[in-house]
Amino acid sequence: MSQAAALDAFEAERPRLKRLAYRMLGSTTEAEDIVQDAWLRWQCADRSDIADPSAWLVRVATRLCLDRLRADKAARDAYRGPWLPEPLIEALTEDPVERAEEVSVAFLLALERLSPLERAVFLLHDVFETDYAAVAETLGRSQAACRQLAARAREHVRDARPRFAVPQEEASRLAIAFMRAAQAGDLEALKALLAEDAVLISDGGGKRKAALRPMIGREDVMALIRGLFWRKHWPIEADVRLARINGYLGAILATADGLYTLAFQPDGKGRLAAVYLVANPDKLRGVPSP
Repeated sequence: MSQAAALDAFEAERPRLKRLAYRMLGSTTEAEDIVQDAWLRWQCADRSDIADPSAWLVRVATRLCLDRLRADKAARDAYRGPWLPEPLIEALTEDPVERAEEVSVAFLLALERLSPLERAVFLLHDVFETDYAAVAETLGRSQAACRQLAARAREHVRDARPRFAVPQEEASRLAIAFMRAAQAGDLEALKALLAEDAVLISDGGGKRKAALRPMIGREDVMALIRGLFWRKHWPIEADVRLARINGYLGAILATADGLYTLAFQPDGKGRLAAVYLVANPDKLRGVPSP
């Protein structure tokens, strides 16, 4: 295979490798690193022995992700406060690159609760439609073991998949109403937008102020928001740009304290089921300012 053909073969797989790595690691930055490492290995490989470049590259990327997860385990276990994935941002003017249900924060949080091997099997087989024989070869496990890993993973992930499709107009209405109420300091309007069992998860990573546990239930969420208003920590004075964040309509906020992202998950009944706030500056380095 010539260098030009090798480059073409890799570039054809680049989007798929990045999608896989993002779902494995929950980080666009680390996903880019994995793709670059896969490229370096592809360049050094004896490509005359590679019958299926696509399968070879997926296998390499998966193993690189598993190595990264194992190496980062101590840091993830010691993470301060709730962990949220690095925001995946797409402009509203563009067609979605990712299927919303496969990059939603709820789905990625469900994946985070799986073991690295369960995550790899589930993603390869159920999301990327790789047959069990290829999954087994990738992970060095038997097909029977991979089927068991997939079955356990499905049990954990099942409830994270949305049971309904929310029209874009409805998602936009809720996001815009939330941001208007937040900037106006209208607590009653904010409360009215939240489902009774709504959750708010904020990720500061110990580097910026954020709740150290998820807020669960409308009253719990509002207690936090009221406290932020009272302490003048709620970002009322902010430049705001709406964007698609992890498949949902959300907002990028530029404040005197730095950038934030808010992702809004509708409940399909006219209210918000969840609000996800990322404040950790390490996860916002690639986010464009409004």
